[in-house]
Amino acid sequence: MPIVDLPLDQRNIIITRSIEGIKDIKKIFTSKGANIYEFPAISIGDPDNLNPLDEALNQINDFHWIIFSSSNGIKFVDKRLKYFNSSLKECSKKTKIAVVGEKTAITLDDFGIKADFIPPEFVAESLIDNFPISGYGLRVFVPRVQTGGRDLISDQFRKAGSQVFDVAAYETRCPEAIPADTIDLISNKKADAIIFSSGKTVSNSAFLLEKALGKEWLKYFDKTKLLTIGPQTTKICKKTFGRVDSQAQKYTFEGLLDVAIKIFS
Repeated sequence: MPIVDLPLDQRNIIITRSIEGIKDIKKIFTSKGANIYEFPAISIGDPDNLNPLDEALNQINDFHWIIFSSSNGIKFVDKRLKYFNSSLKECSKKTKIAVVGEKTAITLDDFGIKADFIPPEFVAESLIDNFPISGYGLRVFVPRVQTGGRDLISDQFRKAGSQVFDVAAYETRCPEAIPADTIDLISNKKADAIIFSSGKTVSNSAFLLEKALGKEWLKYFDKTKLLTIGPQTTKICKKTFGRVDSQAQKYTFEGLLDVAIKIFS
């Protein structure tokens, strides 16, 4: 009989993300034997005001570059362009597109678009350090989350002499509650690991945990490994939870799977 490789067999792992995002990555963990508990710590929707985005989209063909730092930026820009009988694929024929991150590049690929630039490391700093041309004189469109995102890309391109249109394309909001089976797992201290994929999932999780379990909510994580996707998430997790047990070396969900396997082997 073939040997089944299940390094996470019967490990109870909580994934904090949007409902749609959890579905995307659940399979890679269950394929290694993990029991996945959903903790939707973010809901994603339109920004409060669509006018700035619409103004940017009206001149989208005049930009030299669009820089996406998340898959949500791609999805919400394309959705709004379709409202105006256009599409991101159509616009990509005239405007170059750069992305931060492998997952963002894959999302772009799903729309039938090849990124013109992907930095060697999946962080904003790497995009800035390795951008293929000088920023001087460029018109750059940066669709981003309404609140809680980093200003680094926009700030650095402005410093380099670019005209930057930094616009909210979507907003991430905090859901109302944690699923009952996930709260049961946490309150019984049976969670082996909790996975964080952004600073906002950390902050929103802490807010929802305090709401459900009271001021002493942190005590329920004494035996739970805290795993983060990258440096910014690690920074916020240390501030909020007081520690991080492991950070993905590759800043992707496959990277998180690798550290989960390593920590439990």
